[in-house]
Amino acid sequence: MTSVDGGGGGGPLEKNRTKVGANVGADVVGKRRSVRAAAAGTSSAAPAPIICVDTETYDKQLGDKVERVRTQFADFFSGELEVFRSKKKHYRMRSEFRIWHDYEQGTEKDLYYVMFQGGGHDQKRFRVDDFDVGSELLNRLMRKIIEGVRGNEVLSKKIFQANFHTTLSGQAMVSLLYHRKLDEEWKAEAEKLRQQLATAEGLEEGHIPSLIGRSRKQKEVLGVDHVTETLRVCGRDLSYRQLEGNFSQPNGGMCINMLEWAVKHTRPEGGEPKDDLLELYCGNGNFSIAMAENFRRCVGTEISKRSVAAAQHNIKANGVENVVIARCGSEEFSAALLSDKMKSFKRFEQQGLDLSECDFGTVLVDPPRAGLDDDTVKLVSKFGTIVYISCNPETLCENVKALSETHDVAHFALFDQFPYSHHVECGVVMRKRAKGKRAREAGGAGEEEDAAKAKK
Repeated sequence: MTSVDGGGGGGPLEKNRTKVGANVGADVVGKRRSVRAAAAGTSSAAPAPIICVDTETYDKQLGDKVERVRTQFADFFSGELEVFRSKKKHYRMRSEFRIWHDYEQGTEKDLYYVMFQGGGHDQKRFRVDDFDVGSELLNRLMRKIIEGVRGNEVLSKKIFQANFHTTLSGQAMVSLLYHRKLDEEWKAEAEKLRQQLATAEGLEEGHIPSLIGRSRKQKEVLGVDHVTETLRVCGRDLSYRQLEGNFSQPNGGMCINMLEWAVKHTRPEGGEPKDDLLELYCGNGNFSIAMAENFRRCVGTEISKRSVAAAQHNIKANGVENVVIARCGSEEFSAALLSDKMKSFKRFEQQGLDLSECDFGTVLVDPPRAGLDDDTVKLVSKFGTIVYISCNPETLCENVKALSETHDVAHFALFDQFPYSHHVECGVVMRKRAKGKRAREAGGAGEEEDAAKAKK
């Protein structure tokens, strides 16, 4: 039997589903702007993808991460590390799979999902029938999609990938990718499949998942090209539009933890907002909207036009009146602030905001894996408080080292965004030292076993 996927090529098939407790594969969908975090490139030593998990290993893998982070940042922080545990299974809201076609003597015999070792399509592939990492709703939709596509000549012809996006609140969309033009016949069959998706257990009442077909220079949307997530943050229900193909936090429960942590550590003394927040790389407004009550104004910059549109929708949907987000590169904005001659940004002025009137006391950054560039480090060092969300401890450590010339680490959190992998999400709050004060005074005793204090 020979095997060919829609894009051709591929290594030998591993028929046994991979059960792992300490490595990660192609499905770690890194950070925003399509930045992908391959665990170890595509070398032969690259780890297998996480498909099935051994929940008995969860506490140990988290403890190992805690120890690694404490050791890595020992020079900058000796206080209590706040550790946020993930669900042990079904924690991921979105995922991507290649679709593999098995042929025998020119006839298709089977069609199924696969993932690749290390993310490279020339590496060993693993069949995926059940996906412990994905949400329960995602798994139900996976089964309905493969059952609907398998044996359907129209839907299966030259399909090579399926992308799933679900929410904690029970919404979903599925994108099917093809190496051919999608015609009216495809639309008719896809609509039938979409109606089958609507029968999946766990959907929000009345919600019909969207089905999106993609081919080169073609996008066919049956439904809408977004989902709406509802997150319960500090006793409030916040609504977020999440776009197909755009970044959103993959672990929904961990996203809530991150937002509540940021809100907690930026609350103003006395409860009355005294200054303004600047958020760089703000995406769809995830943090700014949740943190808005702590500041007079929240100003966000984002380079993606689609993300800005989603952010502006989310601001209105949540009835937040003190958040302004506009399309502007962080590098451009940083250069303007560093020049001490605030450049006129028309996109902010069009929303009635005069940046010269802002009193930015706090800055929040959630950069790609590459971390902050030198100009942005210089910029954030001017702020009294820095809130730094990082998906890469290595670049975070470099940036914290540079910022430690002026700031101390006041709070440090580990968010287990990607369980059973070596990937770590961190949150750091840094406070500016009083002028002339050079000694580091970060945290308390800090020698306790943080793993034992992991939040339930």
